[in-house]
Amino acid sequence: MIFNGYVMSGEETVAEVKNNQTIPILKEKMPLYLANGGNFEQWLESRAIDRHRPNSRILKKMLHLTDTSDIASVIHSHAATITDNYWVKSVEEDLQYANIEFKENIFADISLTGSVDSYNKIFTKEQLSSRTPELTNIGSYEKCWKFENGSWYMYKQGSALERFSEVFIAILSKKLGFPTAEYYPSDSFIKTKDFTEGKYNFEPMAALVGDNEDYSFNYDKLNVIDENLAHQYLDILFMDTLCFNMDRHTYNYGLLRDRELGNIISMAPNFDNNIALISRGYATEAKNSSNLLIELFGELLKNKNILYEIPFINETMVQEIAIKSLPNEKIDIEYVTDFVMDRYQRIESLVQSLEMNPKEDLGIQFKYKKYLW
Repeated sequence: MIFNGYVMSGEETVAEVKNNQTIPILKEKMPLYLANGGNFEQWLESRAIDRHRPNSRILKKMLHLTDTSDIASVIHSHAATITDNYWVKSVEEDLQYANIEFKENIFADISLTGSVDSYNKIFTKEQLSSRTPELTNIGSYEKCWKFENGSWYMYKQGSALERFSEVFIAILSKKLGFPTAEYYPSDSFIKTKDFTEGKYNFEPMAALVGDNEDYSFNYDKLNVIDENLAHQYLDILFMDTLCFNMDRHTYNYGLLRDRELGNIISMAPNFDNNIALISRGYATEAKNSSNLLIELFGELLKNKNILYEIPFINETMVQEIAIKSLPNEKIDIEYVTDFVMDRYQRIESLVQSLEMNPKEDLGIQFKYKKYLW
């Protein structure tokens, strides 16, 4: 596909595109990936709905898309998303952001459930030509955006154990004072409010590090920008370590930027924890979960000589949160409590050992919080 046009941020033209090559105009407001020299087509593809989701194929059929490739699907929605205000327009188009900004989503149920009822619904020609945020709703789980009470909410499918894990981690994170996307049960789904609130642009960490998930590499990248970001990243890693999140990849953590000025505000709140904790079932013993994430977290603290102040957690707190996370589902509360407390105690022992044996050649870095939230 050859594209000639513009990359927009709201109503501002931030880059020109000639034969798929981006030419910066307002580099400080461009998507970080493109501002750092990233490929235009790859940027478009990174914003595309996962073609492997069955409901995405149903949606494309409903919209009569003859070209169902990632790039064509994204261009159909002018590359617009809910979580940022970037979009594209061709040289032939005379459009304003108000023309492409999402204000409703009549295809939400198709994207979320793909049910017979949603598939059998009759849409008018005008409805079929309306814009939907689903073509740029990334991720492997069936999900959708719904506009409720003046805000966008993400609804997501998942098993009872997956939904419990997401809600539990969100509640615990908030209890500990960490910025988090709050998740709520909603029938057989979970939902969460758009944390950008139409004020910030979410930039996935992939814009800075590609697919490199190495803790030290990410920490250094963030520390160069602002040491506060690096400390906020540690809090995300702590929760991943505590709650056994093996699915932290460079598209489900990142940065928030001011939409008007383009400056980085903070790390985005912790989100996407449905492949953590008990999401894959219960092990034979709750107190013998893998030590890999604990070792990786410890290596980062040791190599960077970081004295990390772990928050206080006790058994009663964990148990109470587990009980209220998904009360209508059958969850082994005792297992969850033992699982989390065992990992917490191992992390606590690790941090204490580092405090007793600091590197002599470097000053200890003390953790402090400076959050937007």
